[in-house]
Amino acid sequence: MFQNDVIEGLSAHFKAGNSKEIAANFASSVELIIIDEEDVYSKAQAEQILRNFFTKYPPVKSSVVHLINTNPNFRFGILSLQTKNAKFRVSITMKKSGSAFFITELRVESDK
Repeated sequence: MFQNDVIEGLSAHFKAGNSKEIAANFASSVELIIIDEEDVYSKAQAEQILRNFFTKYPPVKSSVVHLINTNPNFRFGILSLQTKNAKFRVSITMKKSGSAFFITELRVESDK
C-alpha cells in the first residue's frame, strides 16, 4: 500500500504553514537546507527553524511540480511554494522506515 502521496499531503501542510504537521514526518534527524543555512537537526530543532521560516515567509500556495515514487523505499518531491514575499522551490527527500516514509532531507531554495 502506497502512503499515497505523502508528498501531496506535505504540500498541503506547506501551504498552511503548518510546521508541526510537517515535522511529524521528519526522521529523528533531518538535513535541513533553508536558503543559505545548512545543517543536520533533531526533529524538534528542525520544526522550530521551519516555524521561523513560515513566520518570515507566510505561505500563499504550494503545488507539487515533480514527484518520484517508483522506488518502494524512497520518495522525492519538489514543491513550488509561493509566499507573500517570495517564491521558493522545496525539495523533499524521504526514506522508508517500517511502514512509513520519513523526511531525511528538506531543502528550501529561492525560486528565481
